[in-house]
Amino acid sequence: MWSIADLLRGPFKPHQYGTVILPFTILRRMECVMAPQREAMAAAVAKSEDPTMRRALVRRATGLPFYNSSKYTLATALEDPDNLAANLIDYVNGFSTEVDVFKHFDFEARIHHLDAADRLIPVTQGFAKVDLSTGNVSNAGMGDLFEHLIFKDFEASNAEAGDFYTPRDAIRLLVDLVFAEDTDALAAPGITRSVYDPAAGTGGMLSVAEEHLRDLNPKANLALYAQEINPSSYAIAKSDMLIKGQDIANVRMGDTLAEDLFAGETFDFVLSNPPYGVDWKASEKAVRAEAARGTAGRFAPGLPSVGDGSMLFLLHLLAKLRPADARGNGGRGGIVLNGSPLFNGGAGSGPSEIRGHLLENDLIDAIVALPNDMFYNTGIATYLWILDNTKQPERRGKVQLIDATKLGTKMRKSLGSKRVEISVRDREQIVRAYDQFDAAPSDAADGGPRSKAFDNLDFAYWSVTVERSLRLSFQVTPERLENLSASKPLAKVDGLVEALGSFGDRLYLNREEFLRDVGKHLGSHSVALSTPQRKALWTALGERDETADICTDTKGRPEPDTSLRDTEIVPFGWGDNPKTHDAEKTTIQAYFDEEVAPHVPDAWIDWSKTKVGYEIPFTRHFYEYVPPRPLAEIDADLEASVARILSLLREVEQ
Repeated sequence: MWSIADLLRGPFKPHQYGTVILPFTILRRMECVMAPQREAMAAAVAKSEDPTMRRALVRRATGLPFYNSSKYTLATALEDPDNLAANLIDYVNGFSTEVDVFKHFDFEARIHHLDAADRLIPVTQGFAKVDLSTGNVSNAGMGDLFEHLIFKDFEASNAEAGDFYTPRDAIRLLVDLVFAEDTDALAAPGITRSVYDPAAGTGGMLSVAEEHLRDLNPKANLALYAQEINPSSYAIAKSDMLIKGQDIANVRMGDTLAEDLFAGETFDFVLSNPPYGVDWKASEKAVRAEAARGTAGRFAPGLPSVGDGSMLFLLHLLAKLRPADARGNGGRGGIVLNGSPLFNGGAGSGPSEIRGHLLENDLIDAIVALPNDMFYNTGIATYLWILDNTKQPERRGKVQLIDATKLGTKMRKSLGSKRVEISVRDREQIVRAYDQFDAAPSDAADGGPRSKAFDNLDFAYWSVTVERSLRLSFQVTPERLENLSASKPLAKVDGLVEALGSFGDRLYLNREEFLRDVGKHLGSHSVALSTPQRKALWTALGERDETADICTDTKGRPEPDTSLRDTEIVPFGWGDNPKTHDAEKTTIQAYFDEEVAPHVPDAWIDWSKTKVGYEIPFTRHFYEYVPPRPLAEIDADLEASVARILSLLREVEQ
């Protein structure tokens, strides 16, 4: 298909090829799907002028949810080459109103451009020869074709293909994992399931999900739903749905974060690969308004930074999972994310609160770390999150982490940043590790996936503020007097510097004693200070001194030294304590008594600043210590390198 783009060289720039290739591919696919039914379709269309009646008649006669009232095909349009442009426009305009995909490519303008450049005839001839019938190219095969065409298009335009398309191997793994807990039920006669993708791109995830379900149960009733913001990606997804006979009213274009076009609806399965690290400034007003609705909206648990909207899509996914019914059936979801949602944001931050909501409500089923270089537009670490609001009994209260970073097959030819793919065998290994859960090997010696199961609250912690006593010595020296000039409260006090200049340079180790003596001295020089100015004075003339007395407040309590303030992370369940919120005081105090107090006896806990945080330090749990090379081996390498350098220098000297 892409070879036809060679005909466009000259009049079209490489970044414009996709605007021709993609709509022509859609047109040819729809033509091939209609071909066996063309006569029956024409007869049904001729029976009525009403579009609604025509659709009903055509569906009854052909089984297709759309029709074309034009007499043309690509082949017959070519029979009148002088009027080919008009013929093609008539052909495209002959589609029923639900086929609005071509306007998103501005296809009529593309036809005129091709015609003016004398490229319309050869391009049309090229596409007319390609067999895209369902017997020759399956729906899944069309998905693979679109994947290739879109990558080539974005590669030519230096755009980010990965923003709009997810590699098929990643999708198939995600689909297998999401459907893994429902396999038996999906095989039941007359089963009905709904699948939704809120960042659908060209509909690849939905296509693979449908393929998977049809393989399990050819008679399953399946409803696909999609929302996509990019017009051309939306057009491809919609045309794909049309050909499959899906209800295209369920394919909608718009910004998912700003507006949920399926508000009030939930689904059996939700799949998504949202863009990585993309800000949500354009949607900020709507997102904050949604968050202000609390539990009635999608974003009640918290908001991430405006610079990265990944976790907003994560919350949206949760909101769209079908709630649990009386029989314990609910919804499952799968989302592709980079590493930041695992750990970004400290205790009390939006990301931490979102993770807390997921963990406290037992919504995370598993997280799988993929090999690097899996995606078109990034080589960074990526993860599959599997969500479930009705876990199997053995998985309740648990999160399974699967490290599959050592899997993956190197591709013969890279596609952008994608250099590795998940093979069928790799996928089977990962799904097997998921199925085995607690029994899965935690250390796979053969390079296969490693799996570990954790309690939800293994990822919870308290952020504890530890204070230490303020100890200051005071002395009026030229060096310390220089600090007064930088103090705004003291800069305009007349006679202050002169009065202090005659105070003397005695070193004080007690603040109250210093303030009493310096106050008397300033009073004798008719210099009066307010309370804020007195504080500014001792701050300017004081220096931290471990030998000094502790500074206390008016109630005799030690004052904290902000420069020595520290934060301790205390995991839930530290020591032998229970992993519960109720154990906060006992767990933190036990940690403090053992880990802090022996080293800094004057420290104390500021309980008012204690916060609960949540993070999932994936790599830490699968860290493998690699011992350094023996020194003798390193020395030998260095000596060999030095010998080579000396040899080269001798050659230069000669």
